[in-house]
Amino acid sequence: MGTVRLTVFWDRMNQQFGAGYAESVAKDYVLSELGGRTVEQALADGEDAKNVWRAVCATFDVPQRLR
Repeated sequence: MGTVRLTVFWDRMNQQFGAGYAESVAKDYVLSELGGRTVEQALADGEDAKNVWRAVCATFDVPQRLR
């Protein structure tokens, strides 16, 4: 997939969850793939958006077209 820019990351999050729910998922769900952090925490810690997106895909049933 290469490097994922934050704008692409959030576009995919919004496509998967809807704009309002994507924000909730990002701040409320703790993902074990992110070391027990939320999406927001991982991004704030400087985690690459590509790795965060992979964790989201591993946790939720993200369609192949968005992976």
